[in-house]
Amino acid sequence: MAENTDYRQALSVALKARADWLEKSELGKLKDELRLYHTGFASLYNLYLKKGLINEDPYKQEAKIGELEVPDTSSFTDATRLDQLSMRLSTYDNQLDFLVNFYQFSADFLTLDRIKRIVGLVKYIDWVHLTPDSQSANTMAVAEMTNQIKTGAEPLTMSVISESLAHLNRSYTPIMGYLKSLTDYQRELYKLELRNSITSEMGPADAAQVPPIKRKWAQINPGKPFYPDLAEEVIKEDTTKEGPALRERILKSLAVAEVKPKAAKPQVSFKSILLEGVQLIGTTAQAFQDVAGKMDENHILLENKKQSFWQKVKKAMAQMLNKEPDPVIYEVEYIDPVRGVPVRDKINFVSFRTDLDKKVRTLSTISVRGTGLAKLEAMQEEQIISFLEKNIREIQSLHKILAALDEFFKAATDRADREKVKGIKPELATIKNAIIRANAKRHEYSAQKEEEEQLKRLGVNPSAQGA
Repeated sequence: MAENTDYRQALSVALKARADWLEKSELGKLKDELRLYHTGFASLYNLYLKKGLINEDPYKQEAKIGELEVPDTSSFTDATRLDQLSMRLSTYDNQLDFLVNFYQFSADFLTLDRIKRIVGLVKYIDWVHLTPDSQSANTMAVAEMTNQIKTGAEPLTMSVISESLAHLNRSYTPIMGYLKSLTDYQRELYKLELRNSITSEMGPADAAQVPPIKRKWAQINPGKPFYPDLAEEVIKEDTTKEGPALRERILKSLAVAEVKPKAAKPQVSFKSILLEGVQLIGTTAQAFQDVAGKMDENHILLENKKQSFWQKVKKAMAQMLNKEPDPVIYEVEYIDPVRGVPVRDKINFVSFRTDLDKKVRTLSTISVRGTGLAKLEAMQEEQIISFLEKNIREIQSLHKILAALDEFFKAATDRADREKVKGIKPELATIKNAIIRANAKRHEYSAQKEEEEQLKRLGVNPSAQGA
């Protein structure tokens, strides 16, 4: 029918415009919200690890993910609770990390099946109704652990919990809204494909029934999912008297609203964005301090096993005579973040520890309660961003070396003493999380500055807009 042909053409044009709008306007926001969602969960996950409520997954870093998968949601017994929670939350953290850092965010890639997987991850734990009487085994267990941490928690821990839960709750509604827009687009795209490749090539009788449509779909698209409900919608829209009204309603729902000039908004304090990034970096002080203590214990454990009696006597004599001790060199290996190849490095442990203590003192002054922020507030924006970028680079370097030392101590210690080695993965995750969030503030600052420059190039005075 000519009427159906015209509709397919109009639908194709509307879907292309809708895809462009999703790409330019919505998908970036969806990814940002999902990143905040992961940040909120990662902070809580690290707290659960630090408090010993779940165990560290020894295979977490080795997990290979090819496609998103929702972790197990089945119930578990008290006897298997610890193992199940440890494994499930580790898997969940990996899946969210894969989603925000490696998944492709495009209108056509995010098919109905992939949207369903993302929805499953977002709903995996009901953060909006996080109560111990939840019907979900995972939500109930997470609620119990969170309440357990809150009991007698210090102010900093309570702040982390509150901020994390706020991120998770705030992000839920916009994430589901963006996914709903994507779902609507994908449903109509799928129905257009049904029309173009299936029903338009069939006789009127077969095109009005689901079974023959399904058979032909399986022949043309082996392995691709078939959605009977969408086939029924195509039949209703193309063969019934309600069809014209339904088709008109669909075209209206896909139409992209005309972009209107943005209303004037108050001028953003760019400096405050940078200072928030600096504060986030400062919060790593406690994690680095905890790591330093564990590194010292691992170092003593290893050196005591390596040194003979006379070496220990020689060391004691050197200390009595105030001589500089011989350097302790550990050869570690890590992946070069730029080239992606293994790199061997020699770490002077004593010198490294001295530098780490200095860094902890510096970070402590720029934390939320630190005194160094007053000096930074008096600086120019260029000086603050330079300070922020320098500290992010230094913390990334420390994180890389500490992760390598963690692996080194585990590998170098005798099997009998391996359980005595103090792992630092929870602290490393906390530090990584702070780096990600500080970098996000740096990017936010750059985006705001770029917008300001564009307005200036267009002859618009940003200050006048904010007036």
